[in-house]
Amino acid sequence: MRAFEEFSGKLTAKSFQQMIRPRTGRYRQEVLYGPSFGVDTAIIDLGNNLGLAVSSDPLSLIPSIGMKASAWLSVHLMANDMATTGFAPMYTQMVLNLPPQLSVEAFDEYWSHIHQFCDELGVAITGGHTGQIEGQNSTVSGGGTMFLTARLDQIISSKGASPGDLIILTKEAAMTSSSILAMSFPQTVINKVGKEVYDKACENFYRTSSLPEALLAREVLEPNRELKAMHDVTEGGVLGAILEMAQASGCGVCINDESLPLGEAQRQITALFGIDPRFCVGAGSMVMAVKKGKEEAVLQHLHSSQIPAAVVGEFTPKENGHIIIENGVENPLSFDGRDPYWEAFFKAYKANWT
Repeated sequence: MRAFEEFSGKLTAKSFQQMIRPRTGRYRQEVLYGPSFGVDTAIIDLGNNLGLAVSSDPLSLIPSIGMKASAWLSVHLMANDMATTGFAPMYTQMVLNLPPQLSVEAFDEYWSHIHQFCDELGVAITGGHTGQIEGQNSTVSGGGTMFLTARLDQIISSKGASPGDLIILTKEAAMTSSSILAMSFPQTVINKVGKEVYDKACENFYRTSSLPEALLAREVLEPNRELKAMHDVTEGGVLGAILEMAQASGCGVCINDESLPLGEAQRQITALFGIDPRFCVGAGSMVMAVKKGKEEAVLQHLHSSQIPAAVVGEFTPKENGHIIIENGVENPLSFDGRDPYWEAFFKAYKANWT
């Protein structure tokens, strides 16, 4: 019997193409964008130039970081997918499969923060399912789906990049992974790299919403003509996200490694755990494909709102392949689909890091 690779996180592109993509239920012509690797949202034509965007993600419940932080991840990781459309989410459904040992008091705290964060985003919780499941001991407590409606011709997809478009990356690499590792193993991180680094990682945790930059970019760039595509950074990190967007758009890429932004806290924490921050879960960063010549307008607009952003490369013709320039040398760039964060987390957990 074949098994999925341990610590592989989400399904790899190869497994997706082999098992999921050929079997997607009944064909309906109004589904403009359905299941596709590297694409954040489905887009459905409701008629009269009205579109429905839909996206699903796991929900987090990580006791080591607490109920508030778990709720933040649950809401904002879904919202980040929605942000790639250029619009804010409107509605959500959630299915919670909770561990039986979770107390009523802990769930009450978790759900109060779910409500708070949804309310702050303007998202109505419209339904779902909640239950406790014997044997459930995962940090993934279920799944959720968010929805929005908008003018169909204004909705952006992750697969709209073209050769010649510049790649803009917001914020910094590995913010989520480094923050969760620090918050999950605080004593080890403080002892090894210091309290200042730990505090910065905790501060970074609440910078992991990429909705603000998506909405700001749309204010100054015309959707689909100047702001060509957006993709939020999750598993696989900033490089994995760029490669996913390239694959979804049928492009190659050329990335300048020195331009990839990496904060000092992320650098030290990922070094402590022995992982490459460029390939680690990086929610809070957004990859944007921007028409060449329009990059300064969006960079200045983002910077005026205290959101760091930088041009890190360019989309190229597909036949050029995937290239990263490291120390002035062009090297082929690939990603096997395994985000090193997962193995680092469970390795530290099994080693009784505190």
